[in-house]
Amino acid sequence: MVRKSNLKWLQKTKLKTGALSRQLGIPIEQNIPVTLLERIRKAKIGSLIINSTKKGKRLIKVTKLLKKRAVLALTLKRMHQNAG
Repeated sequence: MVRKSNLKWLQKTKLKTGALSRQLGIPIEQNIPVTLLERIRKAKIGSLIINSTKKGKRLIKVTKLLKKRAVLALTLKRMHQNAG
């Protein structure tokens, strides 16, 4: 049995809405490509990656915070796909 208080755990976190999109230079209303998130996840902190997609900045420096945000975005995308 799931408690009602546990259902909205994500809303209770202090996430900054749209922070990853702003950091990548992609408008909030557009989806961030999964390939870009995967490249950020696999890159080492401090390295530069080239964005091969048509959205956002072309050259992105991978920081610890950017990597955390990308991993969270991938996790939430997978949760959303499995829930549907």
